[in-house]
Amino acid sequence: MPDPKQNSSRLGTSFEGKKTKRIPLNIARSEAVRILNAVMIERRQLSDIIQTPDFQAMKPEDRARAQRLATYTLRHTGRADRALRPYLAKLPAVEILNVLRLGISEIVGLGAPAHAVVNDLVSICSVSKKTRPFKGLINAVLRKTVAEIVGKWDKSPVQMMPKWLRNPLREAYGNGIVMALETAHMRGAAVDLTVIDDPKTWAKKLNGVVLPNGTVRLHEAGQISSLEGFREGKWWIQDAAAAWPGILLGLSPGETALDICAAPGGKTMQMSASGAKITAVDVSPQRMKRVTENLDRTNLKAEKIIANILDWEDSRLFDAVLLDAPCSATGTIRRHPDLPFAKDGTGISELISQQKDMFNAAAQRVKPGGRLVFCTCSLIPDEGEVQAEEFLEENKNFVVDARLPLGMDRKWRTKEGGFRLRPDFWSDFGGMDGFYLIRLNRLASEFSG
Repeated sequence: MPDPKQNSSRLGTSFEGKKTKRIPLNIARSEAVRILNAVMIERRQLSDIIQTPDFQAMKPEDRARAQRLATYTLRHTGRADRALRPYLAKLPAVEILNVLRLGISEIVGLGAPAHAVVNDLVSICSVSKKTRPFKGLINAVLRKTVAEIVGKWDKSPVQMMPKWLRNPLREAYGNGIVMALETAHMRGAAVDLTVIDDPKTWAKKLNGVVLPNGTVRLHEAGQISSLEGFREGKWWIQDAAAAWPGILLGLSPGETALDICAAPGGKTMQMSASGAKITAVDVSPQRMKRVTENLDRTNLKAEKIIANILDWEDSRLFDAVLLDAPCSATGTIRRHPDLPFAKDGTGISELISQQKDMFNAAAQRVKPGGRLVFCTCSLIPDEGEVQAEEFLEENKNFVVDARLPLGMDRKWRTKEGGFRLRPDFWSDFGGMDGFYLIRLNRLASEFSG
C-alpha cells in the first residue's frame, strides 16, 4: 500500500486537475478506475491518458500496475458484464459499472484477494458524491458475483468488438475469423523487439524467442528501460508485424530511402540500420521528437523533416519509399484494448481519402526503377487491399513485387499482391498485430495505358 501522505495530493486530482476530497486510497486501483472512466465516458485513448502530468507524477510501479489493471479490465469487459448482470436490477451509471468491472476482473481474472480489492473499491467510491451512495451496492454485488463466477471466468465468451468494426470485418472475413480475432485481442500482446545484432544472442540474453522474421519476442518483459541493451540502444520495441514493411523494402547500404509518417521511429531505425541514407518525414513536431530520441538512443542516423507529404516542397526522388499511412489502427487492439471503447468509427472515410492522397504523393517520390512499400496497421480492407487495388488501376508505371519476405507465409498473400496479417496468425507464438502491406516497383521505363 502506498504511503497516503506521499500520494494524498494525487488522490483527489482527476486527469484534468480538478480537486476533490482527499482520502487515502490504493493509488493503482484508483487510477485504474480513472482510466476506465476516461476511456469509456470521455472517449480518450490510453496512450494520451498515460502522458498526462498527473499520471506521470505517480511512482513507476504504480503507473505500471494501474495501466495493467485498466488494460486487463478493458480486454475482459464483456466477461465482467455477463458475470455482473444477474446481480443488477438495472445497469448503474458507467462510473459505478467500471468499479464493478475492475473488481471482478482483478479478483477473478488476476487472482487478487477479494477482501482487499472490495475494501479499496468501496473506499474509492467514497471520494465522489456521485459514487458515494453506491458503496453498499459495490460491496454486495462484488462479494456475490465473486462467489458465483469462480471457475467459470475462462469459459465465458470473450469481449466482442463494437458493431462499427465487427460488422465490416464479418462481411470481409466471415464470422469464424472475427471470433478468432476477438480471442486474439483478449489474449493481449507480448513485447517484441527489433535488434541490431544477432537475434539469437538477444533472445538468449533477454529470455525470449526468435520469431520467423527475426523479431525477438520476450516471454516476460518487466520494466523495459532496465533490460540489458536498452541504454546502449541495441534494440527497440516493434511488433513483429510492423517489422515486415522494413524487411520487404529490402534496403542496401548507400541507397536513399524516404520514411513517410515516420514517428515514433521504429521503421526509421530499422531502415537506418541497413546502412541506407534515410530521410524521415512527419507532420508533428512533438512526434518527431520521439523519432529523434529513439535515433539518439540507438546511435542511428536519419535526416529529420517536419512536413506534410502532401505539400512537402522538395524535388528529391528516392531509391525506396515507405508509407505507413494514418489509419484506424484497428490492427493494434490486442495491445490497445481501449481503442474499441474510445473510438466509434467516425472519421474512417476521411482517413481512407487521406490514405489515397498520401499513397499517390509517396509514389511521386520514387525514382524510376525504385520501389514503394505501402502499409497500414488496420484490419479493414478499405484501408489496405482496396487502396492497393485502386492505386494499381490508376498507376500503370508501378507493378507488384512478387518476393516473399523473411518469415512471411505464402497463404497471407492477397489477390492484388499484398499481404494481409491478422492477430490470430502465429497463435502458437502469441499472435501479431493486424497489418496490411504491399511492395510496388516503379518501372525503369515509364509508360501508361
